[in-house]
Parts: sequence; C-alpha cells; structure tokens
Amino acid sequence: MKKLLWLAAATMSVSTPASAAALSDSIRADMPMLMTLYRDLHANPELSMQEVRTPAKLAPEMRKLGFDVTEHVGKTGVVAVMKNGGGPTLLIRADMDALPVEEKTGLPFASKAMGKLPDGTETPVMHACGHDTHITTWLATARRLAAMKSQWSGTLVMILQPGEERVMGAKAMLDDGLFTRFPKPDVLLAFHDAATLPAGVIGIKSGYMLANVDTVNITVKGLGGHGAYPQNTKDPIVLASRIVMALQTLVSRENSPLEPAVVTVGSFHAGTKSNIIPDEAKLALTVRSYSQETRKLLLDGINRIARGEAIAAGIPEPRMPVVEIEQPSADATFNTEQLSGHLANLFTAHFGKDRVVEPQPVMAAEDFSRFWLADKSKQSVIFWVGGVPKAKWDAVKGDTLKLPALHSPLWAPDAEAVISTATEAMTVAALDILKKG
Repeated sequence: MKKLLWLAAATMSVSTPASAAALSDSIRADMPMLMTLYRDLHANPELSMQEVRTPAKLAPEMRKLGFDVTEHVGKTGVVAVMKNGGGPTLLIRADMDALPVEEKTGLPFASKAMGKLPDGTETPVMHACGHDTHITTWLATARRLAAMKSQWSGTLVMILQPGEERVMGAKAMLDDGLFTRFPKPDVLLAFHDAATLPAGVIGIKSGYMLANVDTVNITVKGLGGHGAYPQNTKDPIVLASRIVMALQTLVSRENSPLEPAVVTVGSFHAGTKSNIIPDEAKLALTVRSYSQETRKLLLDGINRIARGEAIAAGIPEPRMPVVEIEQPSADATFNTEQLSGHLANLFTAHFGKDRVVEPQPVMAAEDFSRFWLADKSKQSVIFWVGGVPKAKWDAVKGDTLKLPALHSPLWAPDAEAVISTATEAMTVAALDILKKG
C-alpha cells in the first residue's frame, strides 16, 4: 500500500506546458527512426508464438538503453527491467504477433510475408490489428523513460508479449515465471490502437473493456439413413436446427438485459448429399460475456439445451450431443476504477478534453486480462489510441461502419499519430505512477 499512495492522493501531478512541450519535441525528434522501425515491422509480421525476428530486433535496442533484458520468456517473449531506486513497480506491455490475413492496403511497405498455421497450412501474414504500432510505441516509451531517469523512481518492467491473437501468450509468460523471476508489478499498463476513434484520440474508461470469449463446439449425433425414409432415422440436421433456435433464448429470455451477452452459431456443417440423412451435424459457437456469472449461465445453458432437445427428439443416451469448450478461452479485461479514473484526468489535463473520450466496452477479447487476474490486488488499465486517419474519419463523418475494422486486410492506421500519441500518453502515465516522493 505504501508504494501506491500516489493513487489515493487528492492531488495529481500534471505536466506543465514547458515539460509537455519538451516531451512532445523529444518524441517528434525520434519519429523518423520510429517510423522506419514501424514500416520494417509492418513488412515483416510474424504469427502467434512464432515471433523470432521481432524480439531479436528489439531486445538489443533495449539493452543499449540500459535495461536488463531476458529473451525467450513464454517461448518468444521479452522482459526488460530497469531499476531506478525505491518506489512502485510498473509493467508496460506490448503484444507483437500478427494475423493470418492477406494485406490489401496498397501501402508501399505492405506485407508480402507468408507463414504457417499450427496445422501446417501456409498463409499470408499481416499486422491487421496494429501490433506493429504497439511494438514501436514500446521502444519509443522505453527511450523516453531511459532518458528521463532523473524524473522518476521505482522499477520499470517492459514486456513484449507473444501470442495475443491466440490468447495464449500472457499465460505462457506467467507460466514461465513472469511474476516470480522478475519484479512483480504494482501497476499494469497497456494500450491498443483503435479503428473506432480518429487518429490521436485516447479512449479510457473504468470497468470492463473487453469480453470473456469461449469457443464452443457441439457434435449433434443422430441415426442416418436414406432421405426417402426419414421415419427410419433420427435426423441430426433437424435436431441441430432446433438447438440453434433454442440457444437464442439464452440471451433473450434467460440472461438479464442489463448484462451483455452474445451467443452466435457461426458454423453449421452436416451431410454430403441431398438424399442422405447423415449420422451427425457439427455446430461451432462463439460465446461472449463480461461477468463470470453470465459466462456460467450461457455455458451451462448450452449444455442443457443441447441435451434437452436431444431427449425431446428421442435420441438414446449413448448418442447425446457432445459439447466441448476450446482452450484457451479468453477472460474479460477489466480496468480498475482508481487507476483508470486517475489516468483519464491525467490525460485530459495533458492532451486537452477534446482528445480524451470515454468509449463503450467491446465484445472482442484481449489476454492482457490474465496479468490482472493473476493478482487482483494490483491496478490495471488498457486504453485505446485512435488510428483512423483524419481525412477518412471526416469523409464518413465518424461512421465507423463505413471504415475498415481491426483484423481487416484494409486496416491502415495513421501510424505516426498512433505511435506519437501512445508514446506521449505512456510516458506521462509512467512518470506520474513512478514520480519521486
């Protein structure tokens, strides 16, 4: 508690115009080098848990800045530690993996990289989620904080995390001793570029920011036969269709309308020919929630409905549907109230109220959540930095449905605005969290 007295204090340190200008000027001076790095990262993306080139490129740069650097944490992750006297321990995370997406942005440095999925399938690879801006900001923030050591006191732990897109990298780093081999953080901080905000605008709020996400597979078993003699079969397609329809009542009739929830059947596969009733049908679902109570209600309900509809259809016990939850699942990302409120005020004072907004939570997933869930006594925040180029934002009058989203092959953020804004925000936050005295 003594380390975090700054959080409970009524007063808040705010950059003076002179110091704010000096920080902006320092970041601006770094931008040519940072943009060269960004374009290199963008043109050379790597799939989840296969990140080799990226950490090999960044780790030496951190050593040059004076960090104690450990590579291969959680397979491909990097942990860089700088101890600078007494005070709190702050962890800053950047994720570094890309997606199996073929880039269609037309950028001169567009990715032409190829990679292999876990099953061996070859695929194009692209930084379609903007993690290249995250990596670049990570180094840029490290450069500022290393240069400003006289202005802060404490321990800085900066991690490059693998495998976020497969929600497995955070767990891999924790399992490899992130909180035991290295200084355990008092405060956790991350950001993500956003396709729902204009470039350079910060989005921050308390509470849930991202959702629990579970992938559920249901194998619906029946008794196949000739399509001309349906009375001699137990049709799994009809049964699976009943299950699909009944699942909709989980959200509409069993879950409180005040608790966000999604149950989507995204895949339905069965049969090979029009006159053959198959033996089974397969459903694939995505299930999304915020609270653990809602998560349990949905997952338990899926099992109950699948079994109940099978009983109603006369399916014998040995042929009951098989319901499986794929692992790993993603846990909801939660911003602690004290830190998020504090940083919202800090960012507003530094950037001005026009550049800081309170966004709506989203039903996407992020495994940054696992660091806080490993110790809920800590303070944790992830914030957005808008990446939509201003001209494009103005052209559609802010209607993001008319713009490329994250994970789109067309996503091309205003990288310079994202990196400069995020670096400044991260540095301001770190200096405040680790302020002397």
